[in-house]
Amino acid sequence: MEKSIFRPIVSPPAGTHPYKGIKAQQQTSKPFSVHLQTAIQQSGHLALSKHAKERIIERKIEISDEKWTQIEEKVSKAKKMGVNESLVLLKGAALIVSAKNNMVITAMDREEASSQIFTNINGTILLDS
Repeated sequence: MEKSIFRPIVSPPAGTHPYKGIKAQQQTSKPFSVHLQTAIQQSGHLALSKHAKERIIERKIEISDEKWTQIEEKVSKAKKMGVNESLVLLKGAALIVSAKNNMVITAMDREEASSQIFTNINGTILLDS
C-alpha cells in the first residue's frame, strides 16, 4: 500500500481577497450617465434634444456650421459667467439652451419668438449678424 501524501490547502486571508477590492471600487464609482454628461460638457459641443431636433426640422430652421461654432463659444463663455439657461437670439431663430448641460432644449423662428414669454432664463446671447 502506498503512503498518502498530505498537502494542506492554503488560501489567502479573508481580508485580502483579490476580487473584494474591485467590488468595493465598483460600488463607489459614478454611474455611466454622470460620465456621459461630463464628457459632453468637456467637449464644448452643443447637443440637440429630441424636442429641439423636431422643432428645427418642423420649422425649417437652418443654422450654418459657422454659426453653430459661434453659438457654442458664446454658450461656453456664458456658462463660465454662471449662466445655466440662456436664450440665444439669431437673425432667423431663437434657441433655448441649457448651458449647464450643453443642450439645445427647443428652437423657434424669430417671428414665433416675438410673441413668447421666456421664463427661467438667466442669460441672453444676441447673435443677430
